Amino acid sequence: MPDSIEFKINIADEAVREILIALLSAAGANGFEEEKGVLKAFIPADECDASGVEEIIKENNIKYSKSVINEKNWNAEWESDFQPVLIGDFCTVRAIFHAADNKVKHDIVITPKMSFGTGHHATTHMMIEAMEGLDFKDKRVFDFGTGTGILAILAEKCGSQNVTAIDNDAWSINNATENFNLNNCYSVLLSKQEGFCSGTCYDVILANINRNIILQQLDQIKQHLTNNGVVLLSGLLTGDEPVIIAEALRQNLVLQQKWEMDGWICLLMANG
Repeated sequence: MPDSIEFKINIADEAVREILIALLSAAGANGFEEEKGVLKAFIPADECDASGVEEIIKENNIKYSKSVINEKNWNAEWESDFQPVLIGDFCTVRAIFHAADNKVKHDIVITPKMSFGTGHHATTHMMIEAMEGLDFKDKRVFDFGTGTGILAILAEKCGSQNVTAIDNDAWSINNATENFNLNNCYSVLLSKQEGFCSGTCYDVILANINRNIILQQLDQIKQHLTNNGVVLLSGLLTGDEPVIIAEALRQNLVLQQKWEMDGWICLLMANG
């Protein structure tokens, strides 16, 4: 299996750390671990040029170290620290070695490896929380940047039998496939691609990505949304809200609801 590059970044300021996560995500980092005073960022060595990530760290004058780890080491480290995520009585996200929680509506098993999306980060947590209020029964769903596949899995568990999930990262595609199988999700159509490539319209579009990609793709999101469709956007910092709202209004997308957590936001928008 491919090696991965680990950046161990010394950073104690929470606000700066969250901004750095957003910047590094956009530069190709798709796995993170947060410890006291330390942020670890991971990049698949065979999929991404790490120089862009390293340049961002240097530009912010932050001390860091870089090393190469293999999949076995990553899994061992993840398994030693991973704790289940509980979101009310709606959903739990756990590893296969944790016992199932029979008190929640939806029990999701995830092996994240190097992919983003375990429910621990505020953006994924808010996306799941927001999905509880949506009607997925018989709805056509598009998961833009699926990562671990967690949101596509939840969409199917909530009643959708027509879920399309995409990601531009081969590692994420492999990881999502594994997680779909772990959760007995067989109706999700998964493909490696950059964005929409068909004229199909969707009732629900899920986009937990980052500000730049969302701004680039809002027109396509609008074009691929049904008349009564809704879109959930996250991967956004609180400071991103004004520019996202402005572009959404230009696309005739109307803000319905907002969630905020740890300096991040999640926006529910509907076709205007």
